[in-house]
Order: sequence, then structure tokens, then C-alpha cells
Amino acid sequence: MFGFGEKRIYMDYASATPPLKEAISAMRNAEDLMGNPGAIHGEGVEAKKALEEARSDIAVELACKARELIFTSGLTESNDLAILGVARALEYAGRIKGSHWVVSAIEHDAVLGSFAEIERLGGEITHVQPNEKGIITADAVAKAVRKDTVMVSVGWANNETGIIQPLRDIARKVHAINESIYVHSDAGQAPLYIAPHVHTLDADLFSLGSNKLYGPHGVGALYISNRVNIKGILHGGKQERALRPGTENVALAVGFAAAVQKISQERDAEKKRLERLRDTLAKEIEKNIPGVVINGNMSRALPHMLNISIPDIKSEYVTLALDRDGVAVSTKSACREGEESRSHVIAAMSDENWRAENTLRFSIGRETSSKDVFRTVDILQSILKK
Repeated sequence: MFGFGEKRIYMDYASATPPLKEAISAMRNAEDLMGNPGAIHGEGVEAKKALEEARSDIAVELACKARELIFTSGLTESNDLAILGVARALEYAGRIKGSHWVVSAIEHDAVLGSFAEIERLGGEITHVQPNEKGIITADAVAKAVRKDTVMVSVGWANNETGIIQPLRDIARKVHAINESIYVHSDAGQAPLYIAPHVHTLDADLFSLGSNKLYGPHGVGALYISNRVNIKGILHGGKQERALRPGTENVALAVGFAAAVQKISQERDAEKKRLERLRDTLAKEIEKNIPGVVINGNMSRALPHMLNISIPDIKSEYVTLALDRDGVAVSTKSACREGEESRSHVIAAMSDENWRAENTLRFSIGRETSSKDVFRTVDILQSILKK
């Protein structure tokens, strides 16, 4: 089993983060709660109390009401419920065919896949392209909006480049055009380094995944504004406001809340530390790797992510070679590894095809040291020389 010691260097925190000890401890304590949160006996009431305390703790960090928060199985389900849940409500009303939806062209597959399903159901989708810096501008989104637009979906920070999108400006511009349009955002890893206050962002639907935030895997959350008309996409019980049936996993929810509280306490200090490490990594790569291109503007990116393109390489082979030599990185989103060789995100940003085909994504985190950065560059340089 791989660890985070001297032997291995983990630089794929954008794919998954290791749960904090505080989250693991909270989970273990909650595992002793044997009752079903839906039961009315003492054990059930105790489990329900722990579940609702976790919901309230996360709601405090989001600056929203606890009743506006739904627990899910992870970020993908949170995105699916947000997008397809609104589509289901329209479908029930007989209005899905001919409806119009706007989504950024550089979203994660979990988001793009949901909109592809809406298109199959008869909806019309407009994909907004980024500029050369990887930014989805508020003006570009506004131009795509029509009088029959139902939803706009733009991720808060891109999962491949880390570029932070002007979500608040987008949401306010969209709502100024038509306040009935819902604005959804896949928040991903942005809450690690930016306070996720949903009302300040003017978001109507906001998706979170614990595994991106140093919490346990297999749990997520969806903020749903009270004004959103949404239906469940699963069938069964009436849990989670009848939007997410199935017995709630109390231990995972409690672990998620513990992680969110901990990262909020350390957010500012960790952001500054990682910015220094990320900038050093970029500087060393540019100095030692001829022809390398940094994708996106680092000043607008999350502090732990660096996306590069290297000429005349096969990025999958370099990734495997790095893994063999003890460094874990990725070429793009982990959900697309081993599939299409090109990055659809970098392809949308640049007309230079080689950049989309030759990407490497480095994402650092709590266990990353300065020594790891320099060693990674040395190993990468050695591999490329071969």
C-alpha cells in the first residue's frame, strides 16, 4: 500500500485527498451509533441528532441554512441531482422539450454528462467557451442566455487547470437578465482555499464532494436554494427532503463535517504555503524543461494546481514513468484517465493541438514539502531525457 513517506510523492490531490485524522476520528465515534436516523426509538433519535449536527456544521461554513443542504454519495451525485433534478421537475410539468440550458465547455464529465442527458430528453444546450486564459467570462455567459433559459452551470474552479471562475459576477449578471434562471456550480476543490459562502456567490445550487476536501470518500452535499423547483432522481424513501432516498450514512456525514471545519480553520495559512510551493514547482519546471507551456494564469488559479504541456511527449507514458519512479500525477481529470488522450479543457483554451494532447496536472497538498517539489522536477527531467 502506498503512503506519503520518503518513497512516494503524491501530487494528485485534485483527484482525491487523504481523510484528515480529525475526520477519521469523528467517523469512528459515529460508527458506534447503531440506530437508523429515520427510527423514532432512542438509538434512532441519537443517530438523527448526529446527522443533523453534521448538516448544521457544514451549513455554517457555507453560510446557509441547514435545511438547504442535502447529503449525497459524492460530488458526481450532487451534480446529477442539481442538474437532472431540475430537469425532472420540468419533465413532470411537460416542459423539458425545447427548454434551454447553458453550461461551460470546460466542465467535469459529471456535469457535461448530465447536460447530455437533458439534450437526449429534448432540451437545448449551449456550451460557453473559455478565453485563452481558461476563464468563462460573465459577458460570454450573458450572450448565451435566452429568455427561455432554465439553468446556467459554471464550475467555481476548473478541475484540470485550477482556474477560478468569476462565479459571483456570472450569477449576478444572469440573475439581472432573468432572476428565474437557476445558477449551479460544481464547487470541487475551491472551498479548500476560498470561503464558500453561497449567498455571497449568488448561487442557487452548489455541489460539494467530501473526497476533494480531506473528508471521507463516498459522501457529498448539495446546497439547494429555497426558490429552486427540484425533484429527486432516485426512488425510494423520503429521506433528505424526499430528494435523496436511502438510509443516511451518519458516520460519513460526521466525518465530512469534521473535515470541513478543520480546513476552514487552516485555509489562509495553507493557501499561502501551497502558493509558494506551486510557484517554485512552476519556476523549476520552466527552467529545466525546454518548450514547456503553463496552461492558464497561475495568479487566477487555486494555489495547489499546476497544469503544463510538454512538446513531443506522450503524457500517459510520462505519467506511468513518474509513477514507476515514485511520483503520482495525472494527465487530466481522473475520470478521463485511460480514455480520450486529449484534454477537452486545454483544447477549448488553445488552437495548438499538441498542448491538449501533452498535458500533465500536478496538484499538491497538506503532505507536500519543498523537498518533494525539487525531487519531482529532477525525476521528470530524467524521464524526459530518456
